[in-house]
Amino acid sequence: MKLITRTAELEQAVASVSREAFVTVDTEFMRESTYWPKLCLLQFAGADGGHLVDPLSPDLDLKPFVALLDNPAVAKVFHAARQDIEIFYHLSGRTPRNVFDTQIAGMVCGLGESISYENLIRETTGHAVDKSSRFTDWSRRPLSDKQLIYALGDVTHLREAYLVVSKRIADQNRADWIAEEMAELVDPTLYAVDPDSAWRRLKVRSGSRKFFAVVKTLATWREREAQTRDVPRQRILKDDALLDIASHAPRTVGELDQLRSMPRGFAQSRSGAGILEAVGQGLALPADQIPQPERLERLPDVDPGIADALKLLLKLVADEAGVAPRLIANAADLDKLAALKTPDLPALHGWRREVFGAAALDLKAGKLALKIEGGRLVATGA
Repeated sequence: MKLITRTAELEQAVASVSREAFVTVDTEFMRESTYWPKLCLLQFAGADGGHLVDPLSPDLDLKPFVALLDNPAVAKVFHAARQDIEIFYHLSGRTPRNVFDTQIAGMVCGLGESISYENLIRETTGHAVDKSSRFTDWSRRPLSDKQLIYALGDVTHLREAYLVVSKRIADQNRADWIAEEMAELVDPTLYAVDPDSAWRRLKVRSGSRKFFAVVKTLATWREREAQTRDVPRQRILKDDALLDIASHAPRTVGELDQLRSMPRGFAQSRSGAGILEAVGQGLALPADQIPQPERLERLPDVDPGIADALKLLLKLVADEAGVAPRLIANAADLDKLAALKTPDLPALHGWRREVFGAAALDLKAGKLALKIEGGRLVATGA
């Protein structure tokens, strides 16, 4: 089993698929001990077979493959693409062009909610996928033939599945639906990491202005340290310790050392100095830069039966359309739709409005009714 380890070999492999309508792509990566996902293996397949690329090879530059990702004439087919796209965004600063995610497409064309790769292959091709190598340490070399065969299968089987799924989408006239979903999937804002916004991850809902100011600057410091050192943010400073520091706002090494969340000697370290500097920055933060606590949205009191009726309508129309209900709206969306007159929800835009949103508004307005006919729930004009 050949593993591409040189840039010239990668250029040849990319050239062999660059005139095709689509290429299937997958990655194997590790991120347990790093901030950024560490790409350990890259797989892609064209009509003539698959290719395995070793990104860890010192003689290989991934620029030829990044050029393929940038090529809008070739569809890049993934399954559950979010983490793969994150990797490529970190490598190039861009998201791939012309992406097709078979997991999302499966939800659109009747294959269920968040269908797994194994189930997708079984449902569309009848093949059984051997996943015994799923938990491999892909960073270790050499990789065995069994590991490489497993990895190659992820892109060769996906070609067959894509042909089935894309035909279903075309037969159901839902190409525009997929285009909407893919545009959201490749939105760069999903993958850009802004240290100044890192405080939002902490989901803190109460505290003084001083507390929130220090939370912000500490979270920013931690995120930058984690990125620079390429380690998980929790290895820099755990969440509970960060909040403890923000609560006490220590200004000296001695004050920091007295906190119960601080390991012995930590206050005297380089990280301790960074923490004290971040605390000082937080205490000096201008009032207009201090974040406000994120408060749970209080919805107006409403008959809970309205949300229940909307849930029934959602199931009804989703079943009729062969679409996973969760792709249209979740429970929180239904609560907002029940309580608010004109909420800004995905369910009221694009193809979701066509399938569900317009009918939901009609149901709320009394223009649509749910009733049982012939032992089945149906929606009819009121």
